[in-house]
Order: sequence, then structure tokens, then C-alpha cells
Amino acid sequence: MDELLKSNAKNFGVYLGISLSVLFFLAYFFDLDMFVNFWYGISIYFISIVFGTIAILKTKMNLDGFLSFKNAFSVYFLTVLIGLAIITLLSYIIFNFIDTDSADILKEKSIEKMVEVLEQIKKPQEEIDTAINIAKSGNLYSISNVFQGLMFNYLAPLSIIGLLIAAALQKSKPDTK
Repeated sequence: MDELLKSNAKNFGVYLGISLSVLFFLAYFFDLDMFVNFWYGISIYFISIVFGTIAILKTKMNLDGFLSFKNAFSVYFLTVLIGLAIITLLSYIIFNFIDTDSADILKEKSIEKMVEVLEQIKKPQEEIDTAINIAKSGNLYSISNVFQGLMFNYLAPLSIIGLLIAAALQKSKPDTK
């Protein structure tokens, strides 16, 4: 990959990580309920999409308005990966080493939110109880859970969105004869 592409992806990935860290610390210091709020999750998606798109546009501008689909998606993906990796590492460190009490509080809040959703979709009580037991048995912020959350909850859906954005923003150089 071209150095310009890597440089833009790294820079915007770090900016994304900083922005998500600010959002994380606002939730952490002011109201832990924000972590289980639907809009908190949506804001992570929105901010990631914005930074990924800006990274593509900046790279395209630096390349005289031409950027292949592959390079557009690569810049987007690396930007989002770096930003999400920063916030994932931050949450892992804070909730496993610095403030484990907050991790326990968030686990309970997550279980409450899960029960609320399961009751809204009219799941039988035995399924709800099973889900509660499974949720209570593990560490919400273990390395495997944090990694799985990064991959499946954020990176996979954002990659699909990134494919669409890269397709929309790509522009090939015209053939010169």
C-alpha cells in the first residue's frame, strides 16, 4: 500500500481513537448508563463512519481526485480499525485493571438491558433465565469478549458500510491514449 494511504489511515485512525476516547470518558465520568444506551452505540458507528469517509476524501484529494475502490476501502478500513483498537484497548485496561467495580456495574446494567429487550420481544422466561446465567458467568471485559465485540459488533458492520462508501467515492484515472 502506498505511503500516502498508510499515513492518512494512521492519522485519521488516531484522530478517531481520540474522538472515541473523549466519548468514552464522558460516559465513564458522568453516567455509566450511557454505555448501555442505544444512542451511545450509534454515536460510535456515526463517528467511525465520518472519520473513515473523511480519510477517503482526504486521500482522494491528495491523489488528484483519483482513488481506486481497493485503496479507498483500505484507507477506510485501516482508519476504523486503528480508532476502534484504541478505544477497545482503553476500555480493556480501565475495566480490567483500573476500575473493576465499574465493570461489575456495567455487567449488571447490560444484563438489565438484555432482559428488557428479551421481554419486549416476548421470549419465554426460561430463555431469559438461561441468558441471564450465561451473562453472569463471564467477564464482560475479558480479552476474548472485548476482541469479539470489536470484530462482530463494530468492525464487521462498519466494514460493510465502508465497502459502500468506497464504491461511492472511488474514481479511476481515465485511460490516456
